[in-house]
Amino acid sequence: MHAKDILIDGYGRVREEVHAAVGGLGPDELAARPTPEANSIAWLVWHLTRIQDDHVADAFGLEQVWRAEGWDKRFDLGLPRGSTGFGHSPAQVAKVRVGSPDLLIGYHDAVHAQTLDALKSLTAKDLERVVDENWDPPVTLGVRLVSVLSDDLQHVGQAAYARGLLQSAAS
Repeated sequence: MHAKDILIDGYGRVREEVHAAVGGLGPDELAARPTPEANSIAWLVWHLTRIQDDHVADAFGLEQVWRAEGWDKRFDLGLPRGSTGFGHSPAQVAKVRVGSPDLLIGYHDAVHAQTLDALKSLTAKDLERVVDENWDPPVTLGVRLVSVLSDDLQHVGQAAYARGLLQSAAS
């Protein structure tokens, strides 16, 4: 198995878990927060998707799906256009509200499609290319892709946990 196949599988698992975490929930459930300082399911899924979109687009020299396909306008969050959720305050987290899970799933699926297209073209040598020299050691494409995958899996797990809290409270 090639490294790109492992990455493709990993990002596919994120997509499956995003669908499971948000599917069938209403706007209030997606926006619910276990505490006033906690992140909502909507924010977690939006954020993990924004980070994937931002970082993969940057690493491959692509335009972000967020802007290119008009998702920024569809979400209409009242946040800065390039916001990814990094460093958001509780008030900013509260701004990430959606009318249905379809918006989150649609955006995630569009980002996933762009990510898969980029990953399919990878060679082993590509993974060694430095994509960020602001770190010591500099970050390679392989490290960046694994970092995004790790972040995505953590956040989708948090969304699944939050969903479980909602469901247990409703029982």
